[in-house]
Amino acid sequence: WATDLGQVATCLTKDGLSAQSQSNGGKLIPEKVAIVFGTEAVGCTNEMLNAADLRVYLPLRGFADSLNLSVATALVVHHMFVLDPTLVGAMSEEERMELRRAWYSKLASQRLLSSGDKKRRAKLMAYLKGCDEIDQRHLAGEQLQQQELDKLSKRKAKQAELDDIDEKLAVNSQLAVKDLVENPPAPITDMRRADEHRTCFVGKNTKASHSDAWADMPATANVPVVQNATASFFRERVTNGKSK
Repeated sequence: WATDLGQVATCLTKDGLSAQSQSNGGKLIPEKVAIVFGTEAVGCTNEMLNAADLRVYLPLRGFADSLNLSVATALVVHHMFVLDPTLVGAMSEEERMELRRAWYSKLASQRLLSSGDKKRRAKLMAYLKGCDEIDQRHLAGEQLQQQELDKLSKRKAKQAELDDIDEKLAVNSQLAVKDLVENPPAPITDMRRADEHRTCFVGKNTKASHSDAWADMPATANVPVVQNATASFFRERVTNGKSK
């Protein structure tokens, strides 16, 4: 499917999708579907629109004739779950495992690197990006300075250093969440957060400037969370996994 505001697009409603549902065994939404969103400026390309099995658009009210891309994406996905509630959790166990393996390890990786390692990794990435920029200037015919040539000469070693960090992080991340992937915690069915999880993600200065208005609000209480989320929790799991 592709999103489109043209006259041939089908409205994402039960009535709009019912005509094509016969080809999907009576279901409004196919068992497997990919939705392509175009740019905010021009939408999907003609190539994508012509290749799509169906062009769809959201029903809108009021004076707005379009939405920005992030809002449209969120609303379309949400609207599909409303149209067909059976889509909620409609995944095979193999698909669930693969998703947990990728997502859990990604979450763990954010906790496993020390602040020093994060800084070192950021410096390596900046160094390599600088090398790429030097390459571009050289390809454009610019004469390189000796210090730039010296920088390029160290690229291979810097790349190896970064690869080593990333490879170890990938291994440790998977090790830290291995049993969680196989025996996951119960899914969240109520998206309302407990007070200790309603942390306000704003800077200190912003918090200070609103201190009176935000006083005694759960989001500003900063209740420490130590279970299943801290860096030490995941690092201990790596250590325990290696010792088995």
